[in-house]
Amino acid sequence: MSGFLDGIRCGDCECNVDWGERRNTIASIAAGVLFFTGWWIIIDAAVKYPDGAEFHHAYHTCGVIATVAFLMINAVSNGQVRGDSYSEGCMGQTGARVWLFLGFMLAFGSLIASMWILFGGFVVPQKLIVYPGIAIFFQNAFIFFGGLVFKFGRTEDLWQ
Repeated sequence: MSGFLDGIRCGDCECNVDWGERRNTIASIAAGVLFFTGWWIIIDAAVKYPDGAEFHHAYHTCGVIATVAFLMINAVSNGQVRGDSYSEGCMGQTGARVWLFLGFMLAFGSLIASMWILFGGFVVPQKLIVYPGIAIFFQNAFIFFGGLVFKFGRTEDLWQ
């Protein structure tokens, strides 16, 4: 069952594109588009609702924390976490794993906090304008998934 789509031809195009060598490029572009889309959505909400009563400006903290988490998660390579390429430094492989764990904690925490802001600040009080809450959630979701695509969508085989 694992190769049931191997025999399916999509059109009669004879273009033989080797996606293996372009995997890093495609993953980087996809992650960049997701990251950009997240910030674009929150900028739109901030421009549309500049008043603090409709959109409290402290809610931007979730997006900033998600961006820091994005950087923390992708600052550590998979080889450093496995211990293949990183043996020196302050804490070695353990330090890389702790750094990655803290990055994922910040990423999940900002995503959960954005859901809390959406429901606690906009849905439950039954405000007429809920778009800022939705924008905060989608900003953090796009940054989170962009970080995952950038971390796990690329391969390190081409770097060595």
